[in-house]
Amino acid sequence: MAAVSGSVRLQRCVVSPAGRHSASLIFLHGSGDSGQGLRKWIKQVLNQDLTFQHIKIIYPTAPPRPYTPMKGGISNVWFDRVKISNDCPEHLESIDVMCQVLTELINDEVQSGIKKNRILIGGFSMGGCMAMHVAYRNHRDVAGVFALSSFLNKTSAVYQALQKRGGELPELFQCHGTADELVLHAWGKETNSVLQSLGVSTTFHTFPGLYHELSTETWSKQN
Repeated sequence: MAAVSGSVRLQRCVVSPAGRHSASLIFLHGSGDSGQGLRKWIKQVLNQDLTFQHIKIIYPTAPPRPYTPMKGGISNVWFDRVKISNDCPEHLESIDVMCQVLTELINDEVQSGIKKNRILIGGFSMGGCMAMHVAYRNHRDVAGVFALSSFLNKTSAVYQALQKRGGELPELFQCHGTADELVLHAWGKETNSVLQSLGVSTTFHTFPGLYHELSTETWSKQN
């Protein structure tokens, strides 16, 4: 299997703030998508671009790699996995490499003058899972984390890291639809419950009838 190097610089779709840049939001797409694709999808849902007065939005694109659920086909994914399920081991090798790559993105923001506690990281589906790994295993001093239609595996390295080391943790915001057939609502709810038991302050919003998708209701809960 081809490996993704930790020295990879991610392609980035950036939406600049209308005013002075004083905070940054890193928004990670789901499997097979791109930063530009996620931005377009959000624009379709909102009927306008997602913009803020002082927050820069960064939509990075995961580098292409072989993806086991696609029988080894090449896809823009943050990490590999055996299958889309919460009861199988994580592919930590690929997850850890991407944690390094995303750390470089965070460091770029810090070097530009944005404090770590003014950086939010989150994502949709696989992107939300990746964000939780980055924040709770490597960058516990970020402003917050959000995960939309996302989950962690039952034996996730995130849980193990939180069990070993306490301290102040960024707050987690989650949204999940009850009709999601790809990432079950129960998986997202279980993730939230376990993280809460490990000391994470969480908010979990359930959307009846919502599939594996973004919606205007999701955005209203975030604003």
